[in-house]
Amino acid sequence: MLKSFLSNIICIQILFIYLPNIVKTKLLNMLFVEKIKQLRENHQLPQRQLASILEIDTATYCKIERGDRKAKREQVITIANVLQANEKELLTLWLADQVYSVLKYEQNVNEVLNVVQENIEEYGKKQDVK
Repeated sequence: MLKSFLSNIICIQILFIYLPNIVKTKLLNMLFVEKIKQLRENHQLPQRQLASILEIDTATYCKIERGDRKAKREQVITIANVLQANEKELLTLWLADQVYSVLKYEQNVNEVLNVVQENIEEYGKKQDVK
């Protein structure tokens, strides 16, 4: 899963090369939040109802949907299940947002992602040992 995630990140990264930084920040953040908003609206589910299912207050959910607050992994999975969405797709968008948050101001993003991609199996082995 992590390998395909990194491939998706590299594709997204290529698309963003020619965009101004402010557009990149807004657009990538919007991938996840716009998707969950669209799904929720398609199911005609009020924010307060989804917030209740997630066991958070409505204001907190609204912040997640606006991109002002990060959703937790378990919340993403719950949202996917409740809104009958592709869990893998939502997690990929959510993870892309997480990676972008860490790397957005780095000058050598391409090199970092290439190192991770080249060594992803080795990283996995080290994590399994711990």
